[in-house]
Amino acid sequence: MTNAGPRILVVGCGAIGGVICGHLLDLGLDVTPLATNAAIAAALRERGFVVRGEEAPPVTRPARVLERLDESVAPFDYVLLATQPPQVEQAAAGAAPWLSADGRMICFQNGLCEERVAKFVGAERVIGAVVAWGASMLEPGVYERTSSGGFSLGRLDGTTDEPLEQLARALEAVGPVTITSNLLGARWSKLAINCAISTLGTIGGDRLGTLMRQRHVRRLALEVMTEVVAVARAEGVELEKVSGTLDLDWIALTDAERAAGGSPGLFAKHSLLLAVGARYRRLRSSMLAAIERGRPPSVDFLNGEVVERAARHGIDVPVNQTARDLVWAIARGGKQASHATLRGLFDGTR
Repeated sequence: MTNAGPRILVVGCGAIGGVICGHLLDLGLDVTPLATNAAIAAALRERGFVVRGEEAPPVTRPARVLERLDESVAPFDYVLLATQPPQVEQAAAGAAPWLSADGRMICFQNGLCEERVAKFVGAERVIGAVVAWGASMLEPGVYERTSSGGFSLGRLDGTTDEPLEQLARALEAVGPVTITSNLLGARWSKLAINCAISTLGTIGGDRLGTLMRQRHVRRLALEVMTEVVAVARAEGVELEKVSGTLDLDWIALTDAERAAGGSPGLFAKHSLLLAVGARYRRLRSSMLAAIERGRPPSVDFLNGEVVERAARHGIDVPVNQTARDLVWAIARGGKQASHATLRGLFDGTR
């Protein structure tokens, strides 16, 4: 790493990338955003990063905004991949030649993207960043932080080194950072939550707070997460608590709870999801936003990943499979994102 401070490239200036850029620029770090969307690039050049919501930094203007990488661009110490999952491999391949020899490439995507990125730069140069907060892009260059939270950072081999610790110190400007020696455990726990919250939010077409007030939506979320936990266990993954508190091993329904109409355990789990819905009530699925912008949904990296791995172990995951198919039907115009469509998912998987 350079003595003058790390050079940082942020690839993707949507909701997560935009908020991160705004905070890191406010620290005075050498941050270069790469925005392939011309409207976003133009807005950032004109007025900088405008972040609203909880603990928002002041408006920050980068020294330059890139729309492509070429021979005039010097290598970077960190390449932060903040694209949607369907674009992560293309982004990693495109930025790899501009990653310095001892640099690190960081995955901020939901899903299990570190192994995909490692194909381009080597596993030893990949860091996973599990994001525990939400954001939306209200318009090009204008971002809203919809919930508080931080990151879990880790490497695939579970070790820690100075580049990882240096990155953790920088990201503290965005939210609390935990360095984990069990990145896969943190990833799978977050995957279970995303398979429920992001996917059901896409199908329901509404914000999380509104959806989670409905009992059948909470039950769907529990069923989705229970299937993901079963696959994670078959993969030999030891699940980590999300944000140190949300225990997926506990949330997963037992056979008795699945068969019962009600029980103290079910009541407690529904109550927890009500609390999650209240805390993240403004959260709107980024996958739904991608569909609305005409982009492919990331469902194959979420529920689709679970379906594929479940098949290897002979595990049935009907709720995840049907949810994946519904998201694609919505993306292709065959279904409408609505409360009625979500209710249909519930009725059809009983």
